[in-house]
Amino acid sequence: MAKIKIVILSPSRTAASGVTTHANMLFASPLNNDFELLHFQVGSEGRVENRWQWLVRYIGSPIRLARLILRYHPKVVHLNTSINNKAYWRDLIYLGVAKLLGCKVVNQIHGGVLPANFTHNSYIKYRLFQCFIACSDVIVLISKEEHQAYLKYTPGTHLAYIPNAIEHTGLLGDISITNAQQPLKLIYIGRLTFEKGLFEALEAIARLLTLGRKLSFQIVGGGEAEMALRERVEQLGIAQQVHLLGAIFGEAKNALWKQADVFVFPTYSEGLPYSMLEAMAAGTPPITCPVGAIPDVVQNGVHGLLVPPKDVDAIVQAIVLMDEQRDQLHRMAETGRQCVLEHYTVERLALDFYGVYSCLASATDGRAVCGRG
Repeated sequence: MAKIKIVILSPSRTAASGVTTHANMLFASPLNNDFELLHFQVGSEGRVENRWQWLVRYIGSPIRLARLILRYHPKVVHLNTSINNKAYWRDLIYLGVAKLLGCKVVNQIHGGVLPANFTHNSYIKYRLFQCFIACSDVIVLISKEEHQAYLKYTPGTHLAYIPNAIEHTGLLGDISITNAQQPLKLIYIGRLTFEKGLFEALEAIARLLTLGRKLSFQIVGGGEAEMALRERVEQLGIAQQVHLLGAIFGEAKNALWKQADVFVFPTYSEGLPYSMLEAMAAGTPPITCPVGAIPDVVQNGVHGLLVPPKDVDAIVQAIVLMDEQRDQLHRMAETGRQCVLEHYTVERLALDFYGVYSCLASATDGRAVCGRG
């Protein structure tokens, strides 16, 4: 019997993005045993485009999606979007194409602005967003905060709460926290953008080094803020303790997680970050902020420490606490790993989406009630 076909929309499968990571998780998961998963690439992938090139891609991409649907006849189209203007308007068109051609649509929201805030200043935008939600057969949300916000915004819409997950196998091993006689080893792995709180982290580390704390900080990744970060490290005079290593992947990245003591991640806004789940699986507790889905995962003082966004003083205090209480740091490492292994594995992710895909694929008319939440 032929497998049911599912089209998953995401950026290039080699791109450095959270949505790409999520799509690759699905393609590598046990879902392949039961469904034929097809990839459809969206986005500019960092290409520099003039206005005409952008317009050609913007018009041509929905046509390419229509051709794919007409060729393979998938039962379900899985959108992966974020509620910002760029992603929303693009995916509104993809949604229209999929529905016009008779597909069921899974609309997965990967963070962004909450719906009431996104549409509050425009009635037309409000009505279109209502259509965006109502035409989706299932809205998948990755945080409890979003789930409650959408329940309030669009009562009666079917929602499924399905948090992100990671492949944890290469991250396991003995948890080894540096002893109190050695410098505390801090790390950041991810995109280097201004919204990740890295400049506040550098300010905090500079203060602590001035006070005589022994620390090291490795920053791993690439992005728009890389040059500004390198300049700030030099300005603060902390180049001996802070090292920008560039992008590192695979086993080398896993080794860095396992060698570090603390993941410094004072981000301003998030969905459910894969980097944090990876850090916790490796036994590297986070210092992070209670934004997006992070409070769903991290209980303050249990799995890591939570600080307000843009608060250098709070970052300083959190690092001092982890530096001075290595036993508590080790306990947080153990409980954090246990949390990820119980709730955020690929096997759980595949099971959740198996339920959603199967339900939608078997529905012959009307809206199916699929998923959990």
